[in-house]
Amino acid sequence: MRRPSWTCSTWADVSGTLRLATRASPQARTQTEAIATALVAAGVGAELVFVETTGDRRQDVPLHVIGGQGVFVKEVQRAVLDGRADAAVHSAKDLPSLGHPDLLIAAFTARRDAADVLVGRSLADLPTGATVATGSVRRRAQLAAARPDLRFVELRGNIARRLAQVPDDGSIVMAAAALEVLGLTDRVAERLDPTRFVPAVGQGCVAIEAAAGGEVAALLGTVDDAATRRAVEIERAFLAELGAGCTLPVGGHVAEGVLHVFLAGSDSPDSTGHTPIARDAVALAGDVTDREIARAAARAAHAAVTRTVA
Repeated sequence: MRRPSWTCSTWADVSGTLRLATRASPQARTQTEAIATALVAAGVGAELVFVETTGDRRQDVPLHVIGGQGVFVKEVQRAVLDGRADAAVHSAKDLPSLGHPDLLIAAFTARRDAADVLVGRSLADLPTGATVATGSVRRRAQLAAARPDLRFVELRGNIARRLAQVPDDGSIVMAAAALEVLGLTDRVAERLDPTRFVPAVGQGCVAIEAAAGGEVAALLGTVDDAATRRAVEIERAFLAELGAGCTLPVGGHVAEGVLHVFLAGSDSPDSTGHTPIARDAVALAGDVTDREIARAAARAAHAAVTRTVA
């Protein structure tokens, strides 16, 4: 079998060839192969280095139990820090808001569809009490607000495994981008409006980390998409303001000059018996003040859900 054109020698052997650390899942592999192809087109060779993460190993445990953000990231970052790779490739939504001090995000690739989708039945077609499978506390909170009658169960595993777990009477929730990457959008029953079902921060794009101040970061600039970077950095400013340890269901998405935000309180209902929720659509200025606008939106959302619980 002929080897792909982007499979080259390592950085240590030939200057200008990058070793890209990535998870080995079909989605992660395909995303990273696309980046490698783009680098080759720009005159930079590439080689994939596969890494198993905590999230990959512990597929029997809900993500929010084993740590949520970071469970698909740390081992990939470690490959760069240990010198086994030159860059770490992640789904941007998996990156914690507080980055590693020795790494910087050298590139955000052009964003795919950031929305969530239902596979199985559309929201309107789900019968009363239907089962919806998702491992995301954010998705559960948003769907429960729209349909309090729904019953939720955990969903883990790679794309193929998830698609095999669609409940007979219900649906699973997935990122549209994940299905786009693998050419499986024909499985979508409904695309959820991202202004109502606000996606995770960074959803739909890939982030590439490299050592701060090194030559690699400059080479990766060839695949950086300026519009995506601007949007995701605003979203990440919103998330960072909530705190690196925030475990509440949270979404943030920039589209057409507006930051859409979502934050739900804890599982403990307020005095009315409902879980407190904050939603907002905040107009951005289109300048350097946008990150402060995002931080202010985070403070307002947190105050709203805290005040409601109190």
